[in-house]
Amino acid sequence: MAETEKQKDIYILGIESSCDETAASVVKNGREVLSNVISSQIALHTLYGGVVPEIASRKHIEKINQVIEQALADAHVTLEDITAIAVTYGPGLVGALLVGVSEAKAISFATGIPLVGVHHIEGHISANFIENKELEPPFICLVASGGHSHLVVVKDYGEYEIIGRTRDDAAGEAFDKVARAIGLGYPGGPKIDKVSKEGNPDAIHFPRAAVAENEYDFSFSGLKSAVLNYLNGCQMKGEEINQADVAASFQKAVVDVLVSHSLHAVKAYGLNKFAIAGGVASNSSLRAAFEEECGKRNIAFYHPSPIFCTDNAAMIGVAGYYEYIKGVRSGYDLNAVPNLKLGER
Repeated sequence: MAETEKQKDIYILGIESSCDETAASVVKNGREVLSNVISSQIALHTLYGGVVPEIASRKHIEKINQVIEQALADAHVTLEDITAIAVTYGPGLVGALLVGVSEAKAISFATGIPLVGVHHIEGHISANFIENKELEPPFICLVASGGHSHLVVVKDYGEYEIIGRTRDDAAGEAFDKVARAIGLGYPGGPKIDKVSKEGNPDAIHFPRAAVAENEYDFSFSGLKSAVLNYLNGCQMKGEEINQADVAASFQKAVVDVLVSHSLHAVKAYGLNKFAIAGGVASNSSLRAAFEEECGKRNIAFYHPSPIFCTDNAAMIGVAGYYEYIKGVRSGYDLNAVPNLKLGER
């Protein structure tokens, strides 16, 4: 590779370890993913019905060197080719985050490669840039995952305004809790998505909550309670519970709220571009509903492929690229911040 070409191209090594996926990726010039390696712990945590933080941290320690080596090999680059290292430093599980942050700092210290701390939610939003080369800010983005439900105005790269957030359970958290209640187990989102296809979404009417103080905020705790009350009522009366109908009706209630709040925001802010991100963004009913409603309103709808919706390092590499070209650099005092808010530095 000629020296001039090397100077033109920016290669970011992305590292992600905020929950139960150990991931590394090499991203070229912010939009081209050269490798995306994910070591998932789902099978391990399924035994416990959810993520066990201490087990997740130990597994990250075991896997992180292998995952990074694989990402470099798959991308056909070495650390000498890497321009900067981007790593998730929050939010997430503190022990899990510390593994990725420590690894990134160690590589940076040993090689002199600049270090860039990345916000996990900004990573999820940035996943939309990977396959949608034409997508540029400003746009509205719904971030829906196990820990987060945010409605965000993406004003520019790295510049965000949160206009709506969950007041209690995040959408993905509600999926997990309801899945457990109806006997589907962990992880709840994909299992409810699958079984819902066999159910009637109009079989049971569950509530759609609105938050009085902010029309863009979400609340899924009441919906979760309504499902539990319905299940308890059926058991007390000796009535058979149709698992698929409960799953489909619950899912429709979540989808209705996410779609109505999001499209209301798109209209109110006068933007004609809308994107979704996060684990729940891979839900087939949610995607189909947004496709349909955005189509009716002539709104351009963007979504990452499912592999880029769940936790991955490609999205961290993309977010890290835009931080890097803005001149953002992190020092060796970079630390894990488990409750980091979107937009905080």
